Amino acid sequence: MNSDLKNGIHLNMIQTKKYKTVRIVLKFKTTLSAENSTKRTLISSLLETNSEKYPTQTSFRSKLADLYGASLSTGISKKGNMHILSLSMSVVNEKYLQSEAQLMEEVVQFIQEILFAPHVKNGAFDEATFLREKENLADYYLSIFDDKQAYTSLQLQELYYDGVQKIPSIGCLEELEKIDAASLYAYYQDMLQNDEMDIYVLGDIDPAKMAALFKQLPFKNRETISNPVFYNQKVSEEIVTKNEVQDITQAKFNLLYQTGLYYHQDAYFAGQIFNGLFGGFPHSKLFMNVREKASLAYYASSQLDSFRGTMVVQTGIETEKMPQVKDIIAAQLSALQAGDFSEEDFVQTKEMLKNQVLQSEDSGIAVIEKAYSHDLIKKAPLTPSEWFEGIDQVTREDVISVANQVHLQASFFLSGEEKNNG
Repeated sequence: MNSDLKNGIHLNMIQTKKYKTVRIVLKFKTTLSAENSTKRTLISSLLETNSEKYPTQTSFRSKLADLYGASLSTGISKKGNMHILSLSMSVVNEKYLQSEAQLMEEVVQFIQEILFAPHVKNGAFDEATFLREKENLADYYLSIFDDKQAYTSLQLQELYYDGVQKIPSIGCLEELEKIDAASLYAYYQDMLQNDEMDIYVLGDIDPAKMAALFKQLPFKNRETISNPVFYNQKVSEEIVTKNEVQDITQAKFNLLYQTGLYYHQDAYFAGQIFNGLFGGFPHSKLFMNVREKASLAYYASSQLDSFRGTMVVQTGIETEKMPQVKDIIAAQLSALQAGDFSEEDFVQTKEMLKNQVLQSEDSGIAVIEKAYSHDLIKKAPLTPSEWFEGIDQVTREDVISVANQVHLQASFFLSGEEKNNG
């Protein structure tokens, strides 16, 4: 059951008796920019820390405990051209409570307090809270350098993409340093008034009751976003590469490819099978031939970004083995392009993809994320049986065709000093 609370604010009810909890997720969406990514990441931290009514972390967490142990979290993500801030709550279904507590009313009221009455003084976020969370975010940015897998991924993104797509979804230290408590609160008010919103309520719920509760929140009409959600960067004839040397024991070699594959668009299911065969599963060519047979990598896998039409291969290797790894990765793609994969692997990949879908149905968060991804592209979510049908219809020729539209575009090599065997 879907409805609009206001123009640009969409309420989505997902009724199911599968869970004993009710999950509520609010998603704020805007067009991606370098400045707003950092501001929104800092806002997400502030929203889950305190509010005007609960000004300390202790009182804030105590309120969650009073709501029968409710949990609250925020998150930041990027899908194509969109930047998304999420606020999520999980609460026990009041049907299972022995008391007469009107828990859903209290939960929605708490959400209202978080959003519309944050901890603000004199037109700015509370300075002590702001400075603490700003410092925490700065420390996190600096810590990425020590997480070599994350660091390599972000370096590859910065190397390849144009414009704002270079910027991590969580923003960057350079932009963070420009932000003060007043300017951030001004941006937050703009976000609250102008971001397109989707609200999801999942569980064994009374839709009419939940709709009535959310209609009481003082949201205002806002414009819907007309910009396309998918990001498309033209295929380049030139492969961009970058090498960086650090004092590390395990080198990282990541590669980025253009695929032309987008979320539930043409050849989507064939793309899922291609990725599974290439590097998505333990029986994939990358895992078996790069890691297992040749022992050239500590790990090797591939992952599709279906809102940017790209694929990334991640490997952890010994520095001196990079040329061999590069060649053998290229050989695995060439093999798929030539149709060199067994019927057994083809069938196994289909079955493992189906199993992933079934497992995701057991996760409330996964169900909501799937619904939101489909709402972004304005298509109704597929049932598991419809998804299975899409997978079953894919032929070997479909996979070969997809493999042949995959083009290497960039690579980033984070290496240690090569060993001197002389």
